Order: sequence, then C-alpha cells, then structure tokens
Amino acid sequence: MNLLLTPDQLELADSVRSYLAGTHGPDVLRRLDAGPNRDPAIWQGLVDMGLPGLCVPESAGGLGLGLLDAALIAVECGRFCLAEPLVDTAFVAAPLLAGTPASGEILAQIAAGAARIALAHPLNPWIADLETATHWLGTALSPVTSGDFSTTAASVDPLRNLSAPLATGENPALLNHAALMSSAQLIGVAEAMLQQATDYAKIRSQFGQPIGAFQAVKHQLASAAVALEFARPAVWVAAQALHDGLATAPAAVSHAKIAAGDAATSIAETAIQVHGAMGYTYEVDLHFWMKRSWALTAAWGDRAFHLARLDAAVIGGGIAIGPRHSFG
Repeated sequence: MNLLLTPDQLELADSVRSYLAGTHGPDVLRRLDAGPNRDPAIWQGLVDMGLPGLCVPESAGGLGLGLLDAALIAVECGRFCLAEPLVDTAFVAAPLLAGTPASGEILAQIAAGAARIALAHPLNPWIADLETATHWLGTALSPVTSGDFSTTAASVDPLRNLSAPLATGENPALLNHAALMSSAQLIGVAEAMLQQATDYAKIRSQFGQPIGAFQAVKHQLASAAVALEFARPAVWVAAQALHDGLATAPAAVSHAKIAAGDAATSIAETAIQVHGAMGYTYEVDLHFWMKRSWALTAAWGDRAFHLARLDAAVIGGGIAIGPRHSFG
C-alpha cells in the first residue's frame, strides 16, 4: 500500500485550507454560535469549490476521487471546525451511494449541492443535521419528512444539530465510512488545537520569558505532536484499505478511530493546560475545537467499541499479526 500523497492531493488540500482560512475563522464560529448556526452562503461557497461532488463519479457531474482524497479534505474540515454537514453528505453518503444501482440522480443532486444526506445508525443515539437534510441514509436512502425530526437535542458541540434517531438496521459499510471520516476530522481538530497551544506558548510570558521556553511545556507539546504523527498514517491506511475493499479495512478503521480520538483527547487536555485558567472559558477560541473533538470521539463508535472490534479481529484470527504480515 503506497501512502505517499501525490502533488495533486496535497495541492487540493492546500486549496481547501486556504479557502476555509479566509471564510471560516473563529469570528464566523462565534457568529454561528450566536445563531442560527447554519449559513447558506457558507454551503454555497463549498458547492462553488466543487467539494460536494468530490467522490461523485464523473458521469454524475462529480470529480470521481477516492476515499483518501476525501479524508484529506475532511482533515481540513476539522481544522476549521466546519459547521456545514459537508463530510456526511459528500465523503460518507456519496461514496456509498456511488456503488448502488440507479443512484445517478441523487449523486448528481449531491454534486450540485441540492441534496444533503443525514446518516442514521443504531450505534448513534442521535442524528446530525436531519432538519436541513433532503434525505437520510440508514440501510437504505429515504427522503426526509417533517415528522422525522420532531425531537431535537442539544449537543456538547454548539455547531452540531441533533435530532431523535430514526428506525434503521445495521449498515456496516456506513459505520466504517462514517468512523473513518470522523477520524480524519479529528486529525484536523487536533492539529488546530496543537497550533493554538503552540502559538499561545510563544506569546504568554511568565517569570520574564515565554512559557514555551520551559521544559515542562515543551515536553507536553512535543508529546502531543508525537501522538498526532502516529495517528495520521493510521487514518491514511484505513482510507486506502476501505477504498480498496480489503478484508482488513474494518480493523484499520477502528485503529484509526482509536488513534485519532486518543490524539485529539490528549491534545485538547494539553492545550487547555497551556492556556492556563482561561483554557475552559468561552472567551478562548479553543473551546470550539475542544467540544468538536469530544463530539467526534464519541460518534460512530467510542474507544471501547473500536477496541473491542480490534480485539475480535486479532484474537479471533481475522488479522494475521507480525511484521511479515504488517509490511508484506
């Protein structure tokens, strides 16, 4: 498995990062938090960039790119704490629907930004962004009706809108794709929190010097950076394995979810500590990313769930372990 990112992939990620840096900064997050937390202009900007059609086949008006490309963009969505439900629609639902017959019309609508897909699975007690969705995807695709979102709930993340679950069966493919993209977003969230903590450590002074000069702070930030570096390739492996339909893909996704969730949790704690007593307050922008990391870590299987899947795969013999198999 070749995990070297191509110049085209890196350029795509850089272009999305540049766009979101100019349109989705902390000031926008605070405006959305004040309500309403959805802005049609933001969604239209994503549509104008062609991002909803990233994984839609070219025959349906999309770009026809793969899950690794989508994961790279999901990282950027996490980095800027994107409020709009781009990832669920474009990077989870679209690849799944692309493999089903007679899906050309809905895929074309996704690519054009006219269709938004909410995701339903028994593992998640609440559905995100059902109220603004045109369809919801469980074991099958269904149109959203007004009665589907009669009950709503507040999320720990103020930019996530949750509705009561809809009756649906297990869909392992949906679970794996959604867990993968949650992991990718967690990488971006963690990178943003680490950058905020590093920047603050350079400007906050104590005893006549920046706190970043103290070994204790350096070690905390270095440990956080190492955790992130170990998590990132796990996400790339999972994306490629799922794209290629490998039998090891579910275990790779669980590994990615655990690694990314652990890194984000650790970095959130470190960033709060570096910011000192202000770390928990609303006045510090960090809290948006911290809350997003909590929500994503719990969504689509928490640590215990994915650890159990890994245990079952390894102990049950579903995965051959050892360097001969890992690097063959």
